Amino acid sequence: MLMINDPFRQFDRLAQQVLGTAERPAAMPMDAWREGNEFVVAMDLPGVDVESVDLDVEQNVLTIKAERKNPVGEDTEMFASERPRGVFSRQLVLGEALETENVKASYDGGVLIVRIPVAEQAKPRRIEIDTGDQQQQISAA
Repeated sequence: MLMINDPFRQFDRLAQQVLGTAERPAAMPMDAWREGNEFVVAMDLPGVDVESVDLDVEQNVLTIKAERKNPVGEDTEMFASERPRGVFSRQLVLGEALETENVKASYDGGVLIVRIPVAEQAKPRRIEIDTGDQQQQISAA
């Protein structure tokens, strides 16, 4: 049997429930970065079945939904319940510089990785600089 002996934590939890001030932790903590010509988003979804994860892109908004189901049956007595359960959703507004039609996703070890390619027009490119002589030749022609 599991024993919890932290009266202050239990008091805080009770006060939050009574006063309605409970701050729920982020159910989908996220990291985002650019890796070469891709924008990468990694979300922690431990204990989530990949079949319950849904990704949708509409008008540059990426929506991620996932469900963490209750691991115990209805006739089970819980002694501690601190892990968030239910349906979680997160929306990311994607910039115009990303190719939303080529989004790819993978799920491994409880981490969802979403890769969005950078659009060709947004990639860095070298711009040639004309010298004074070339500008004179162009204007004289």
